Amino acid sequence: MFDVKVPELAESISEGTVAQWLKKEGDTVVKGEDLVELETDKVNIEISAERDGVLKNIKVEPGDTVAVGDIIASIVEGGASESAEPAAEEKAEEKTAPAQKQEPVVENDAAEEEVKASDRPIASPAARKLAREKGIDLSEVNARDPLGRVRTEDVKRHVEGGSSEKAAPASKPAAQASKPAASVEPVNPEKPVERVKMSRRRQTIAKRLVEAQQTAAMLTTFNEVDMTAINEVRARRKDKFYEQNGVKLGYMSFFTKAVVGALKKFPAINAEIQGDEMVLKKFYDIGIAVGAEEGLVVPVVRNADRLSFAGIEKEIGNLAEKARSKKLSLEDLQGGSFTITNGGIFGSMLSTPILNAPQVGILGMHTIQWRPVAIDKERMENRPMMYIALSYDHRIVDGKEAVSFLTTIKSLLEDPESLLLEG
Repeated sequence: MFDVKVPELAESISEGTVAQWLKKEGDTVVKGEDLVELETDKVNIEISAERDGVLKNIKVEPGDTVAVGDIIASIVEGGASESAEPAAEEKAEEKTAPAQKQEPVVENDAAEEEVKASDRPIASPAARKLAREKGIDLSEVNARDPLGRVRTEDVKRHVEGGSSEKAAPASKPAAQASKPAASVEPVNPEKPVERVKMSRRRQTIAKRLVEAQQTAAMLTTFNEVDMTAINEVRARRKDKFYEQNGVKLGYMSFFTKAVVGALKKFPAINAEIQGDEMVLKKFYDIGIAVGAEEGLVVPVVRNADRLSFAGIEKEIGNLAEKARSKKLSLEDLQGGSFTITNGGIFGSMLSTPILNAPQVGILGMHTIQWRPVAIDKERMENRPMMYIALSYDHRIVDGKEAVSFLTTIKSLLEDPESLLLEG
């Protein structure tokens, strides 16, 4: 029998949440076959079988938190023969069992055993393990689960003093004990609600966004871009571009090139703060925010300054597809010196993006709208216009730098040919 353990996940990740078992207990598995999917702070990871055999002794269920090194199941080689051993042992026990075990059980004793079983709290294996380690009586832990199942989060909350409610003592009358536990708040049938626990990734996103706002001196400056020239280039070159490169000429390559060109002129925006030092990055790894099913992720386009327009479009397309199919690796998400987020694909007209810490700058793109624009004192024209926003950390980026950075991006985008020189 071989234990299935949670492997080393990544340098910054020590635990995960069981998302789903891909195999069920008793299934035959082959070495290298995925057994269970774990949800971590950044990506989902599959744990695969290291041996051929039969999956046995599943110790955790979806929703349970597991740490690196935890044993979550077993694999029995030649499972049929080994699984038969307990049956043989039971037969041997029956032969050697004392005669009094054959005696009929008194009804009162049976009732008493039934009451004891019903008093035993329902809890996940991981929660029982943690409770034993902390010396906690599970009957004193308040479960948040609607069905009363105690999970590791409930035990941790109890340890931290977050649970003031205690389960009913075993001595309560049976009729009283069978009453449903009081809900956290009164339920109004005319105002139905549904409680859904946040995924680990959503909790991490929430935590980091709040930390970014609490830690950085974040400000946002705005400008607008006339997209006429870019639209003309795309209309003129899109067919040949696709024929030569097998990918469409989108807006993101123009914006990525413009960002790189502006970062070269204003290096403080391509930096981060470490203690009392400002770390100026001499590379241009641009994060592209992508809305995935589980929440926002920011895969990174490495060395964007060295990529062509086609190279950028291909890399962004590959990362977006990996995000949709849940195939992003930790390497895809780590690092990054600056981030671009495009709320325009969802129809956003204007927003203030939140910094992707520890980065000190993020560019927000928005929807393109036709608006009347003054060409000169006498003429007005309808032009495709986009509002752009730069959120920055005022601790190391001054307002003058931020405004000039955004103006540089505007100038580069309105003269796309300059991107070949500056980007």
